Amino acid sequence: MATTTKIEPRALVRASGGPRYAVALAVDALGTGLLRPFLLLYGVTVLKLSAPATGIAMTAGIVAGLVCMPAVGRWLDRGARSTVVAASMLVRVLGVALLLATPTGDIRLFTAAVLFQGIGNQAWPAAHAAVVATVSHGRERDAALAGGRALRNASLGVGALLATACLAGGATALQALAAVTGLAYLAAAALAWSVRLRARAATTPADDPGDTEPAPRMRALLAANVIYVFCLNIPEIALPLILVTQLDASPVWSAAIFVANTVLVVALQVPVTVSLSRFPRRTVLALAGVVLAVSYLGFLAATSLGHGWGAPAVAAVSVVCTIGEIIYAGSATALVTALAPAHVLGRTLARFQLSTGFGLAVSPAVITALAPHGPAALWGSLTAATLLSASAVAAG
Repeated sequence: MATTTKIEPRALVRASGGPRYAVALAVDALGTGLLRPFLLLYGVTVLKLSAPATGIAMTAGIVAGLVCMPAVGRWLDRGARSTVVAASMLVRVLGVALLLATPTGDIRLFTAAVLFQGIGNQAWPAAHAAVVATVSHGRERDAALAGGRALRNASLGVGALLATACLAGGATALQALAAVTGLAYLAAAALAWSVRLRARAATTPADDPGDTEPAPRMRALLAANVIYVFCLNIPEIALPLILVTQLDASPVWSAAIFVANTVLVVALQVPVTVSLSRFPRRTVLALAGVVLAVSYLGFLAATSLGHGWGAPAVAAVSVVCTIGEIIYAGSATALVTALAPAHVLGRTLARFQLSTGFGLAVSPAVITALAPHGPAALWGSLTAATLLSASAVAAG
């Protein structure tokens, strides 16, 4: 059993890739927060595209990003690190440039723009995790990964708030937001490129004896991750759907839950990850599944309370769900990174991102398909699937 690691702020920045790289992460996330939540609105409002056509184009962008992941993994395994991060940002600069050049009603150029956005968005997590794994090890690396996630969530939130404040300006404001996003990506790419980090020839073993497993068992972990990642879409999709359509609650509840989720992740991601570092990562990841399953049962109970107490109860249970999300996010990438042999780290992280991207892509369809059949169908199914995944993780 590992001892708890105390990470000082300066050490955390060094373990995350250094000050310039940390600034690059913040700028990149700020730009993403400015535009990504409003990309659908951009297509509909600025380019006058139909909502279905815009949605299909955005889905195609996600799929294109996933298809490119094996190539990203091989690039990382050839030693590239900060170059891949910078490339993921530059690809999105190209996407923004195409977006700004798209004339009204041109679905083909809009699709090309969101394809490049999708490729950059999917390539970034694996590339970032590879950077952190190259400059830090053990529990310091886990804390650095958690710190990167907290920083990204904070910057995404600030970007989204700034964009929301600008929406009153209509189409012109959205075009300006897109331009600022492109400049942010360009600045972030330059900062990331300046780090000039490549991988050393490493043969680092897994950090904890409890984490060592034969390579084929990675497949069970990646399959479980597809289910775990549903938790990331609970505050954005499942809860607004339930609150509005089943509990007739004000949209304010959905907004409050989303804000609370972001604040809790920013505030607690690093402390929770560090405090749980005394336990094997596999045990912590299994615990995350149990906490998430308990929250899903809590949502089932909360929705049975009806219109009066239902919405406040859902908001209270969402805190438990966020804690589960924090535990999951702090242990999943860390476990995969610890288990991966050094010479295939990039490809392993790419496969992990594939499982994450696939789960994020299918979860909206699954949630919206189950919700009309009642709370028991939605929350019961999620509970069962998550507990099954947690059992698979624990069993290894």
